[in-house]
Amino acid sequence: GMPNTSGLVNRRNVIATSDATVVSRLKQAGAIPLGVTNCSELCMWYESSNRVYGRTNNPYDLQRIVGGSSGGEGSVLAAACSVIGVGSDIGGSIRMPAFFNGVFGHKPTTGLVPNDGQFPNARGVRTSFLCTGPMCRYAEDLELMLRVMAGPGVSRLKLNEKVSLEKIKFHCMDHDGGSVFVSPVDKEILQAQKKVVEHLEGELGVQVQHVAIHKMKYSFQIWSAMMSSKDSDGQDAQLFTDLLGDHGKPVWPLWELMKWLVGMSSHTLPAIALGLTEKLMKLNPGGNAKLVSMGKSLQEEMEALLGPDGVLLYPSHPTIAPRHHSPICMPFNFAYTAIFNVLGLPVTQCPLGLSSEGLPLGIQLVAAPYNDHLTLAVARYLEKAFGGWVSPGKV
Repeated sequence: GMPNTSGLVNRRNVIATSDATVVSRLKQAGAIPLGVTNCSELCMWYESSNRVYGRTNNPYDLQRIVGGSSGGEGSVLAAACSVIGVGSDIGGSIRMPAFFNGVFGHKPTTGLVPNDGQFPNARGVRTSFLCTGPMCRYAEDLELMLRVMAGPGVSRLKLNEKVSLEKIKFHCMDHDGGSVFVSPVDKEILQAQKKVVEHLEGELGVQVQHVAIHKMKYSFQIWSAMMSSKDSDGQDAQLFTDLLGDHGKPVWPLWELMKWLVGMSSHTLPAIALGLTEKLMKLNPGGNAKLVSMGKSLQEEMEALLGPDGVLLYPSHPTIAPRHHSPICMPFNFAYTAIFNVLGLPVTQCPLGLSSEGLPLGIQLVAAPYNDHLTLAVARYLEKAFGGWVSPGKV
C-alpha cells in the first residue's frame, strides 16, 4: 500500500501490492512501519535526491547530504523520528547514510537476509553483492533486528555465542593506500579511529595490529569490474540504463544528458552519468577480468587475515558528510564501503561522536563471513565508550 518509486519519475504512481520479505517478518515480530523514506534515483548514488520527492537534508546541518541510497532512513533515525529502520546496501547504501547521520548500520554477511520485494532488486552476479540490513539509533537493536530479518538464515550465525572482546584479534587500516580516484581521509576521521585504537589497547589490553593491504587501493576498480561481470551461468549483469526505462520508454543516456543541460530531463545527473559509464565498462573486457581476479585474491587475503576471531577497523568514508551536490566532484568515494560488498564480508558502521563542525564521525567494523556477532559486539562496546548517537538538537 506504500509508494514504490525508487526515486524514478516513471514509477511515481506505482504502489506496492505486497510487503518485502524482511518487512513482513518485522511486522510479524511486532514492528510498526511508519512509512518509506527517500533514496537516490534507483538507489545507485550516495546523495538521496530525485525528481519525485526532491532532496533529503542532514539533521546535523541542512546544507549537508544524508548519503544514499538509504539516506532518508539515516536522516529519520538521526532526527529521532523513528528508532529502527531497514536499508539495502550494494555499495555502502546502509553504511554511508548511517555514518553521515551518526547512527548504526549493519551490512550482514552476503546471502543471509533475503532481498525479495525491493525495487530495484539484484540480478545475476549482483545477487552476491546486494545485502538488506538493519539501521538503528542504538547498537543493541541491530542484533534483534538481524535475528528477525534473517529468519531461518540466522542459524548460520553465532549470535548466541558470548563474545570475549579481549580475545578478538583487532586490525586497523587508516586508509586505502592512496587511490587516485578517492579523497584522502579527513584528519578528524583518522583522529577518531586513533582514539578507538588507543581505547581498545588501554581498556581491553589488546594489541591492535596496523595493516596495509595493497589491493585495497584498487577498491573502486575491483567493485566496478565485479558489478559488471557475468555470473556463473554466463548471464550479463543487468544494465542500469534498462532500469531507468522501467514503466516508460527506453532511455538513451547521451540524449538524457543533452535534455538535462536544458532542464528537460526527468532523471538526475548521477543516474545519467552512471548510464554513460556502464557503456565504457564494456570496452575493456580484458582489464575487467584482471580486476575480477584481483577481487577474488583480495577476498582470500582478507578472510585469511580476519579468520574466526578478527575484526578490522576501517574508515566508513574518506570525508565527513559533504555539502549537497559535492559528491559529483568525488563520485568514487563510496569505494570505502563498496569493496566489502564484493568481498561478501559483514560490516557494522558505528558512530564515534561529532566533529569540530558538529557532524557525525564513525568507523567500519569488518569481520570474516558469518562472524557478524563479532562486529555487533564491538559496536555495542564502542557505543558505551564513545557515546553512540548524539541528538542533532544538542549541536
